Amino acid sequence: MNTPTSKTILGRTFLEWFSSLPVFALLLLTLILGTGEMVHGQLLKLGEHMFGDTQAQVQYFMLRAEPTKPDCNANTSVDAEIARQATEPASKGGDSDIEDLFGEQQAINPAVVRKSIEQALAICKAKHELYTKVVDHQTPQVRAYRTLETSFFGLFQIGTDNRSLILLMMVAIAAITTTLGFHHIGIRPGHYTKDYLLQSASQAIAAGFLLFSTIRYYQILQGSGVPIEHPVIHYIWIALFAVLLLINIKRVVMPVKSPHGEGDWSGAAWSIPLYAQMATIAGIYFVYKGHHAGLAIYINQLMELPSIFMNLGLFIWSGMLLKQSRVVDLFMNVLRPWSLSPQLLTYIILLAAAVATAYTGASGVFVIAAGGIIYHEVRASGGTRQFALAATAMSGSLGVVLRPCLLVVMIAALNKQVTTSGLYHWGFYVFLLTSTLFFLASQVLRTQRANIESPVVAIPAMIRQLIPTLPYVAVVIAVVALYEFALDTKLNEITAPTIMPVILLIILVFDKMSNKGKAAVTPDYASHRQEGVEKSIRYASNETIGHIGALLSLMTMSLAMGGVIERSEVMDFFPKIFSSHWTAMAFLVATKVVLGMIMDPFGAVVLVSGTLAPIAYANNIDPLHFWMMVLVAFELGYLLPPVAINQLLTRQVIGEEEVTIADNEVRHLGFYRRYERWILPLVVMTIGLSIVAFLPLAVHDFPELSFLRDLLPMPPH
Repeated sequence: MNTPTSKTILGRTFLEWFSSLPVFALLLLTLILGTGEMVHGQLLKLGEHMFGDTQAQVQYFMLRAEPTKPDCNANTSVDAEIARQATEPASKGGDSDIEDLFGEQQAINPAVVRKSIEQALAICKAKHELYTKVVDHQTPQVRAYRTLETSFFGLFQIGTDNRSLILLMMVAIAAITTTLGFHHIGIRPGHYTKDYLLQSASQAIAAGFLLFSTIRYYQILQGSGVPIEHPVIHYIWIALFAVLLLINIKRVVMPVKSPHGEGDWSGAAWSIPLYAQMATIAGIYFVYKGHHAGLAIYINQLMELPSIFMNLGLFIWSGMLLKQSRVVDLFMNVLRPWSLSPQLLTYIILLAAAVATAYTGASGVFVIAAGGIIYHEVRASGGTRQFALAATAMSGSLGVVLRPCLLVVMIAALNKQVTTSGLYHWGFYVFLLTSTLFFLASQVLRTQRANIESPVVAIPAMIRQLIPTLPYVAVVIAVVALYEFALDTKLNEITAPTIMPVILLIILVFDKMSNKGKAAVTPDYASHRQEGVEKSIRYASNETIGHIGALLSLMTMSLAMGGVIERSEVMDFFPKIFSSHWTAMAFLVATKVVLGMIMDPFGAVVLVSGTLAPIAYANNIDPLHFWMMVLVAFELGYLLPPVAINQLLTRQVIGEEEVTIADNEVRHLGFYRRYERWILPLVVMTIGLSIVAFLPLAVHDFPELSFLRDLLPMPPH
């Protein structure tokens, strides 16, 4: 991250004390909250096992607090109570006008009264018996254990009830740090003085709109006469945008000078942060419409799903911890003895990267964490720079349909028509399709022979390289087993955000401790790796802050852009019911690709769920089929201009200089070779999207294709 240098205080810069330590604490708190729920569940089970008494029908939950003695009288005489109730109406002073409305009162049946009193008395006696049993079980051991259990519950419950506040604090600190470091995502990073000046000016305008909208939103809530829920959240939003405004105004007045020169304004326009462009567009729209609080209302949707975005922060942290370890290097060492062609090596890398992408929550995280290693390994195997760039961009796309990707969890949370199990089931087949298409395309376009080492030579060498990976595999198995058997929690899409950072933390500690003092040469592409556990975790946390600030700023403004699209009623220009489901699907495919090109997928999912999904259902497109198409369309959108987020992140990870070299060395070649890093992924994903979107329709509509239903897995229609 391009953070300004400053004096150190106790070995840390001021920025590290301001951002790294608080965000690290918030990430750790989020991790503890997730694990705390699991631990508390086990404490309740242990309490039941230790103090529950099945014979006396006393369960531990009855012992978690001091019992209250029932206020009913268990020694009441039935006959006396009947006599009392018989004389009670007379003592109340005769008939009333209200009683006259119901006409003549029916005579009370003594048998019914007796039965009612007997039943009430039996219930009262049962309450007293249970109270006596609970009191008898209130031993000093129970009181000591429940104090521990309820205190633990109270601690993590405070955090659970304030997830939105924790998320906003994390976003605020990360956004300020990212702004100070010029780390926001743009079409290209800032390099020259005019780049930094235009970045600051655009962010000042965006912060002005955001500050104005958040203040107006708070004023409107104040004037409504209804007590404001969680006012501190509004204070933090206002403070955040005020600080961002001041930072950027200062940089406009006192521009940051670049050692690379002034640059030019046309090039500087490409470096404007995407979030600033979105905020400005949305701000102008809402001000023009007179809906001054609109921008604030839509960015506050971030607070409605705090767990999703907090989990994304944990996934980003996992990716940065992975980047500090040698895990990816060790995996590549296992493949090297086969001397695979660049195309075959890339195919295997993409298969592994897809799983890692799914387990790091979002495509961009894995590109950031392992993109440099993938690029240099493909280059080392003989691949061209253009092909290596294409492979790196693709490495973050294929896994978004696999378990336990966070995007699928969000889709299922917002749409009751689908479940995560159904989406992951069909997502696996979609992954097989797209990965196979990439392999076939790369083989057709191959320029050199596929040279594979003899198994006689490769297998013994591969086994030798497998041995160093076994301790890491053992660590993963041990942590997963600990959660599964000790905490009764399996690794899945719900628990992965909590378990994965723990696995990566332990792996990183093991990696640094086991290689301490060894004179292994660090590859150039891994020069970011630090020595020692503390330095590595600190460096990973610093990187995490920059990426949280950049990605969550983009996601938040995507929510605002979704609001613009929703309120502008653009979708009303298109029919809700189409002449055929083919036309409907074509329209939906086109709109999803466009949304994927310009919006963050999390923000786009919120928009699609409310506007476009109902159109699909109304045109008899199965929800599972629709959302599978949406995910693949988003994958294609990640790779398309004007944003092309995976291409942007690849450029950011590999470096502007390397990408420039890659473009320059193919200027004299044909069209495909000049733009291979763009064309290859786009061709693969376009074909994959066409198959996913339209093949199920064809099988349904054309009887002659019905045999495909038995040969190929086909989503419902």
